[in-house]
Amino acid sequence: MPLLVDGRRVRLPQSAGDLVRAHPLLEERARLLRGQSVQQVGPQGLLYVQQRELAVTSPKDGSISILGSDDATTCHIVVLRHTGNGATCLTHCDGSDTKAEVPLIVNAIKSFSDHTQCGRLEVHLMGGFNDDRQLSQKLTHQLLSEFDRQEDDIHLVTLCVTELNDREENESHFPIIYGIAVNIKTAEIYRASFQDRGPEEELRAARALTGGPMISIYDAKTEQLRIGPYSWTPFPHVDFWLQQDDKQILENLSTSPLAEPPHFVEHIRSTLMFLKKHPSPANTLFPGNKALLYKKNEDGLWEKISSPGS
Repeated sequence: MPLLVDGRRVRLPQSAGDLVRAHPLLEERARLLRGQSVQQVGPQGLLYVQQRELAVTSPKDGSISILGSDDATTCHIVVLRHTGNGATCLTHCDGSDTKAEVPLIVNAIKSFSDHTQCGRLEVHLMGGFNDDRQLSQKLTHQLLSEFDRQEDDIHLVTLCVTELNDREENESHFPIIYGIAVNIKTAEIYRASFQDRGPEEELRAARALTGGPMISIYDAKTEQLRIGPYSWTPFPHVDFWLQQDDKQILENLSTSPLAEPPHFVEHIRSTLMFLKKHPSPANTLFPGNKALLYKKNEDGLWEKISSPGS
């Protein structure tokens, strides 16, 4: 079944700009989202989603009220929600394997058993800009095509991607929106930035940098964040990269060097240091090859819990 806008089938392929021009409501929603001020989201009740991660939960969740992600330049942040049971999935897609990722996102929502009740699937796509390599444009096209290919009707409600999320300054292009949060209880989607990207921020970033696939990180039934066990091969030439100056790291390890947030290089350096320290994580980070489990405490902050059987 197709991707729909305002109840009508979307004609693909077409650019994001053409799509919103054909559907004024989409254009208006993108304009309103771009015009919002960025909200600083604190750690209480937050589940932060990194690149190549997805998290799904519903309004029944007693621990999590907000899903969020930021630092998207050419990446897109995708929110899929079922309007009947409120099940909501947020993911941070980088185009590494969109064909495999979209079914994962859809099935994550459908795994909430009462998905057959009244309501519909609504998708919101945000992020990307007019980058030189046209990576954003390619990712927008892939995501629209793959959602259109799913067997369920999926209603495209927000499209604020690529040329619709682009600003120009001194002949350089930048995204307008870098981060998004969704309130699970109210379904509100808004521009956001996050101070706390944990738990295990470096470990999760290392998995993505070494080419790990899209994975689900949260179990809504137990209300636990589950990390690992992961394995990766030692990062090639890690010492060489750690010796490079900021300019070299930006130009070689970013998809969009001019548009990265100020902390990008520092983040890459700390991730590389982490990879150098843990060339094979199975032995050092996941004792007994067990996942690291976290749960929210009474203050709404993540707390490590002992793994089962330990």
